[in-house]
Amino acid sequence: MGERLMLVVGYASAELLDIACVTTALQMANRIGDLARPYRIRLAGPGGAPIDCGGGILLVSQEPLERVKGPLDTLVVSGGAGFERAAEDARLVGHVRRLARESRRVTSLCTGAAVLAAAGLLDGRRATTHWRFASRIAARHPAVTVDPDPLYIRDGNVYTAAGITSAIDLTLALIEEDHGPELARQVARDLVVYVQRPGNQAQMSLFTAAPPPRDDVVRRLVEYIAEHPDHDLSAGTLAARAGVTPRHLNRLFLEHLGLPPGRYVRRARTEAAAHLLASTTLPMPGVAARCGFGSAETLRQVFTARYGIPPARYRSVHRAK
Repeated sequence: MGERLMLVVGYASAELLDIACVTTALQMANRIGDLARPYRIRLAGPGGAPIDCGGGILLVSQEPLERVKGPLDTLVVSGGAGFERAAEDARLVGHVRRLARESRRVTSLCTGAAVLAAAGLLDGRRATTHWRFASRIAARHPAVTVDPDPLYIRDGNVYTAAGITSAIDLTLALIEEDHGPELARQVARDLVVYVQRPGNQAQMSLFTAAPPPRDDVVRRLVEYIAEHPDHDLSAGTLAARAGVTPRHLNRLFLEHLGLPPGRYVRRARTEAAAHLLASTTLPMPGVAARCGFGSAETLRQVFTARYGIPPARYRSVHRAK
């Protein structure tokens, strides 16, 4: 058996990090893995033209996309600021569709999911993309189930990764699939990244995802919730604290946070638990109590629903050396 041909597709205004995360991780696997089937990495773009990634950085295509022929092990479509133009380029999309038929695996990085969607490769599938553009891609491709939360998703032989550096997480998962978990861990250590974040971990923290609410009432309550997750945070109590009716409080939260008070509090408590799990050795009952959950079992249920993995597994991943 020969090399694994990994074709990375770029285009005008492709994201440099999307491409580099994949190529660097695969090259590192080759260097340290003594692989029977090493990765052969090729970068292709329309017409073989240099790929302008912005910031004065040009990447040289190793071959024109139009001339690439399979079979391929893995087709990788990058994302980037130019994703909408790429998804509207019938020739580029057509060649992606053609090469997908000749590939064992098909993957997209970040907004590269829009190109796969335009090629019809995500129809009837669940996929992810950068959280900022998920709703836009979902609106244009109603046959695709776009989930903006996970870092990456596998649906059959099609893999989609979320925003930018989640390309590392997906590439580590591919390396593990091809060569086992030990090599994936070695590559992660050499990259100085988490040993491996689970694919269904949420893309972004609730506390860093958005700017503070502009409404003074909501902003003060958000700060209070973050500082006192173990307090009584029922809608009635929060409304009384703010001097508004529960109905008006619900309206304010929906308008400024997109969630009713109860759901926001549950997410805030779950985020607080994630921070404690990653940064302390508190036992599960202690984490649950400090974050306002009635029991360790309640924490487990809510946490698993949010992150897709139980808190013990989350702790082992995030506290791994």
